[in-house]
Amino acid sequence: MSDRPLSLFKLSVAIAFGVWLGFVAIVLSTWLASRYLFPQSLAPVAQAVQQLGKPAVAPVEPPNRMFEQYQQNLQKQEQQQALDQARSNARNLSNPKCQFWLQQDQNAPNEKTRANVLQFCD
Repeated sequence: MSDRPLSLFKLSVAIAFGVWLGFVAIVLSTWLASRYLFPQSLAPVAQAVQQLGKPAVAPVEPPNRMFEQYQQNLQKQEQQQALDQARSNARNLSNPKCQFWLQQDQNAPNEKTRANVLQFCD
């Protein structure tokens, strides 16, 4: 009878140890699979960890460059407004050249089509 509790204890320890080893094996397998199957998905995490030690420095653009970008954005907005006005103007419905370039600008917008819309449309 005294041998029975000891073997029950050994059995319990063996089962607990087996469950623990199984858990460790699953964690390691998952980690290895993620490293080899999805290496690019860990790159942002590695970059973030590297940057934790570095002080954050925002890139400073020269004021001239910022002003140029502002002017370009204004030009684009003005051009877009002019194109919208050309599309909504009822007189342009009877102008075949204007209709052609409006259609071209709608299908494949680029600088040439925008310039022609502004040239041929009122």
